[in-house]
Parts: sequence; structure tokens; C-alpha cells
Amino acid sequence: MTSFPTDLTTAQSVEAGTGDTSEAPAAPAAGAVRAGAGGTWSALRRDAGAMLGLGYIVLVTLVAVAAPLLTSISGWTPYAFDQTAIDPDLGGMPIGPWGGVSAEHWFGVEPGSGRDIFARIVYGARVSMSIALSATALTTVLGVSLGLVAGYFGGRVDLVISRVMDFLMAFPALIFMIAVLSALPASNRSTLLVVVISVFGWPYLARIVRGQTMSLAQREFVEAARAAGASGTRIVFREILPNLRSTIIVMSTLAVPGYIGTEAGLSFLGVGVVPPAPSWGQMIAASVKWYAVDPAYFVFPGVLLLVLSFTVLGDRLRAVVDAQEGR
Repeated sequence: MTSFPTDLTTAQSVEAGTGDTSEAPAAPAAGAVRAGAGGTWSALRRDAGAMLGLGYIVLVTLVAVAAPLLTSISGWTPYAFDQTAIDPDLGGMPIGPWGGVSAEHWFGVEPGSGRDIFARIVYGARVSMSIALSATALTTVLGVSLGLVAGYFGGRVDLVISRVMDFLMAFPALIFMIAVLSALPASNRSTLLVVVISVFGWPYLARIVRGQTMSLAQREFVEAARAAGASGTRIVFREILPNLRSTIIVMSTLAVPGYIGTEAGLSFLGVGVVPPAPSWGQMIAASVKWYAVDPAYFVFPGVLLLVLSFTVLGDRLRAVVDAQEGR
């Protein structure tokens, strides 16, 4: 659940081919980089699946950013209870069809509490997106930096980083997350989720970056930079890193849905975001006992569509990048 999303075969092929320099891309010129970015966007625009996924991601992002404005328009905060919208004689069932959907409650109300589902969804999107994007950013920084250092400098540095990666990838991450988050205070739980997810997520990107860096380090443009007196740090970040941009973008895009699912899963298990803060995982957990009598409560949280959108976009982006690099 916490692994950086990637094909095992891709990772293995990179590891196996670290000594082969014939397939590594040359350092792109600025014009080539701009042309490649333009070609990637043009190819994605012609892909209906990628555009639908991107459109839904943009929609959820805008909703999360505008959550305070949207709830002020709807008239309900995610913490307000509307006892008039539920029937106490029926165990707190929402009054009206589709879980109490009405002009006052756009997505209905929560059974038993009467809290507005729309308000909790838009604020839950803010929580889930912020945790997933923050974890992706931190994972990318750690994975790229350590992968570059291990792949370029080698020796003991590579040995230490590689053993740490092996340990974290073999460790039962979900069990560790549950144990740690259960033992730590409930304050700053979002920050703790970002840190814990990132600790177990960076090795998967770092291993791929390490393999490609080892290959690129043998290329002529790197040798030329060494001969010109460039420092190791400059070579790593000015010569090698630009060649890894496509890989990093694709892997980061594929990481986001995994981290959204991780946050939702941990909240579902009761060790994620602490109530009453809204979370999609919490809503799914709360809806389990109501799905037979109020299926709308189970359907409305949009985590499935968001995860699907990121996954489709990442897959299509990877296909476009692979096609461009194969030409």
C-alpha cells in the first residue's frame, strides 16, 4: 500500500542494465527539452482517457482549494449537525431519497449524525490531497537525491544507501505504520502521516534513479564535464538530473494514487486522520454499517475516481514518454 507505484519488471530491468550505456539518453539541449515537453502535452491532449483523468484531478483540486467558499454557499460546515435531517425513530436514517439529498444538503447527510456529506467530502478532499501531494513531494526529493548520490559516487556510499533501501523495501510497512501511528499522540497527525509514508516510499524511486544514474555516469557528456573540472555535485545535478526528468515526472504521478489510498486505508483502520477532522477514509469506514440501507453514503466519497484518474494519467504519460524515448 505504501510502495512507490512502479512495475517490478521495470525496476528489475533498470537494475540489470546499469552497466549498459548504449540505451541511456544524452543530455538534452534546452530547445530539445521544450520540444519534448510540447510533444508530450500534444500526445496527451489526443488521449481521451488522459484528459478525462486530468479533468477530474483538476476538478477535485479546485474543490479542495475552494472548500471554505463552497461550504459557505451550501450553508453547512463539515462539523455542523442537522438533527432535523434524520429520523430518530429509524435509527438516525436520513429523511428523503438518496440519503437525504435536497436543495439544503446537496449530497445528503450522514446517517446518525446529520452532518452534511458535501461539506465533509470537499474538506476531506483537502486533507487527502494535501497529505498525498506532500508525501509525493518529500518522497521524490529523498528518492531522487539519494538515488543520484548512490548511483554516481558508488563505493561505500552506494553500499550504505542500497542496504537501507533493501531493509525498508523488505519491512512490513503497513504493520509498522499502524504500530507507530497508534503509539504517537494524535496532534499533528497529518504531518506524521506524510513522514511515515515518505520513509517507506522513497526507496522505490531511489532504486530506479540509482540504476539510471549509474548508466548515465558513463556517457560522453559526463566524461567531458569531468575533464572540464566540474565538481561531482555539479555533474549530478546539472548534467545527469535533467536526463531523469521524464522518469521522475511519471513515477511521481503514479505515486499520488498510492498515497491517497494509503491515507484512506490508515484512516479506515482508525490510525489516520483523527476525528472530527473529515477524511475520505473515515467516511468509508463509517459508511460500512450503513451501505445496505443508505448506499448513497457509501458511494459519494470520490476516492475511487480520484485514484483511478491519477493511475490512468500516469499510465498514459508513461506510454507517451516511452514512445518518445524509443524513437
